[in-house]
Amino acid sequence: MIPAIKKILYSTDLSRNSAYAFRYAVDLAQMRNAKIIILHAVEPMPPYVYSIGQETLLKTQREHVDMAVSEIKSRLKTFCETFDTKSDTPCVELVSDILVQIGHPVEEILKAADEQNCDLIVLGTHGKGFLLQTFLGSVARSVLDRTRKPVFIVPLPSEQKDLKEEAL
Repeated sequence: MIPAIKKILYSTDLSRNSAYAFRYAVDLAQMRNAKIIILHAVEPMPPYVYSIGQETLLKTQREHVDMAVSEIKSRLKTFCETFDTKSDTPCVELVSDILVQIGHPVEEILKAADEQNCDLIVLGTHGKGFLLQTFLGSVARSVLDRTRKPVFIVPLPSEQKDLKEEAL
């Protein structure tokens, strides 16, 4: 028996491809009556930046996190306005939380999936080239290798239609 999917972790790097993957997360959530948790991981500052001072660094990181949350909310609203014309359930209502964490993306995805008790992880990938590492991308590949949860990986379609207005 397949376990119920009630929480979907959707991880975004704010690229066009991650917007395309969000469509799948929304569709899965609508079909399964599930909620979506959006995660964006902000890479930590490199060690040489610590020379500017801890207080300045923390302020810069907080500003970056606040900016990312604001950007995701704005893009979510725009995306859902476009997407909602095609569905019955407003996709904004499907999103239960937006997380922006400072850390390495793979670690943050795995941690959020466990801490939030997610049943499924949805990731976008570039889908370029023939090499497996290139096809899946380093983050997607690492998440797939390290998690015990189902992972839904969405490559950008070969048609690469214009998704700029949907970037999430």
